Amino acid sequence: MHTPRPDLSGARWRKSTYSNNQGGECIEVADSTTGLVPVRDSKDPQGPALVFTADAWTAFISAVKAGDFAAS
Repeated sequence: MHTPRPDLSGARWRKSTYSNNQGGECIEVADSTTGLVPVRDSKDPQGPALVFTADAWTAFISAVKAGDFAAS
């Protein structure tokens, strides 16, 4: 089943609290889309955004915090 892409033209983006001002790897998320979490590269705000369900984003964040993606 394909879900239509939300209109993100009016989205309010915020930078990750883990981002710094030294041009590192930064992401922004938009909280204004109910049930969805759009994510984009803060260095390329006109570029594409990935859109996750809120449940999928929560599961991803939980896995990151648990160290499931730690480099070996």
